[in-house]
Amino acid sequence: MTEKLFTPLTIGTLTLPNRIVMAPLTRNRATPEGDVPHALHVEYYTQRAGAGLIITEATQISPEGKGYIQTPGIYSQEQVAGWRKVTDAVHAAGGRIVLQLWHVGRVSHVSLQPNGQPPVAPSAITARTKVFTPAGFADASPPRALETSEIARIVANYRKGAENAKAAGFDGIELHGANGYLIDQFLRDGSNKRTDQYGGSLENRTRLLGEVLAALTSVWPADRVGVRFSPFSSFGDMQDSDPVQTFSAAISKASEAGLGYLHLVEGETGGSRELPPGASIAALRKLFKGAYLANNGYDRAEAIRAVESGAADLIAFGRPFIANPDLVERLKANAPLNVPDQATFYGGDARGYTDYPTLGAKAA
Repeated sequence: MTEKLFTPLTIGTLTLPNRIVMAPLTRNRATPEGDVPHALHVEYYTQRAGAGLIITEATQISPEGKGYIQTPGIYSQEQVAGWRKVTDAVHAAGGRIVLQLWHVGRVSHVSLQPNGQPPVAPSAITARTKVFTPAGFADASPPRALETSEIARIVANYRKGAENAKAAGFDGIELHGANGYLIDQFLRDGSNKRTDQYGGSLENRTRLLGEVLAALTSVWPADRVGVRFSPFSSFGDMQDSDPVQTFSAAISKASEAGLGYLHLVEGETGGSRELPPGASIAALRKLFKGAYLANNGYDRAEAIRAVESGAADLIAFGRPFIANPDLVERLKANAPLNVPDQATFYGGDARGYTDYPTLGAKAA
C-alpha cells in the first residue's frame, strides 16, 4: 500500500502529485548586481521538480527588503524575466512552484540598504543577529522605526511583488511571516513597541498582516496564497510575552482570508520541535481552515506518520532537498540520502548546488 505522504493533494485549484514540499532555502546565488536569478537557478529548481510543491528561497519585494548578499528579488523586470525561466523549466518538468515574498525588516545591514540607509522595523530595536554582507557575516545594523505614513508603501511593495510573481509564471505565492523578519517583527510584542494603530493590542499588531494578505489576495485567488509562521522560534532575536495568543490571532486572520495553506515551523527554526508549556501545534492548526504544512527536521518515518494520522497534510523538507534533488524518489524507495555539504550552503557556484548525484547517476 502506498503511504499517504506519496499521494496527491488538492489545495483549492492546485493539485499536487505528492505531499512532500521543498522548503524555502536561502542559497545566496543571485547575480551580485541586480539580485537576478539565472541559469544556475533554472537547473537547481528543475532538478527538484519531483517535489509535490517547491517553495522558492525567500525573495525580497524591494531593495529595502534585502538582508543578505545575492538573495533574489521580485521588484525589477530583470528579476521577473529570470524567474520566468525558472518557472517555465519547472513546469516543463512537471513541477509546481510558488514564490516566497520577503521583507527582512530590521535583519539587515547598512551596506545592503539603498544609499546606506538604516534598515526599517516596527520599532528602533536592533536585532542581535548576524547578516551576510559583502564583507562577510556582520551584526545587524540599528534600524529606524517606520513612520505610520510609510506602511501603505510597504503594503504596495507586497502587492507589486505578488503581481510580478504572477507575471513570472508562478503557481502561487507564500508570505514570509516567520523567522524574525518584518511581518514577524510587527506581530511580536518583543520587537513591536509602537503606539499607533500598528502596535500595542493584538488587533493592532496583526493589522499589517491583515493588510498585506488583503493586498496579496487582491492579486491572486486566496487558495493560491500561503503564509509561513514560526510561533515558538527565537530565530532573529525574537521574543513574545504570549506566543500562543499572538499566533492564534495571526493564524485566525490568515484563515479568515481564505488562504490555501498554513506553513508552520514547529519549535525552534532548524532546532528542537519541543514547545513551551501550554503550547500545541494541533490547537493552532484547528484555527486554520485550509491545508496544514508542517516543517522542522522531519525524517521519512515522522513524515509518513504525521500525514497518515492527519496531524499534517504536507511535510516540508529543507536540508534533505539541498543534497537530494530526487528526494521524493529516495523517500518513496526508502533509499539512502546524500549528506549535504554545509560549507557550500551560502554563496558560491554549482558546487554543492546543482552537482549532487541522483540515485540513477549513482547506479550508473
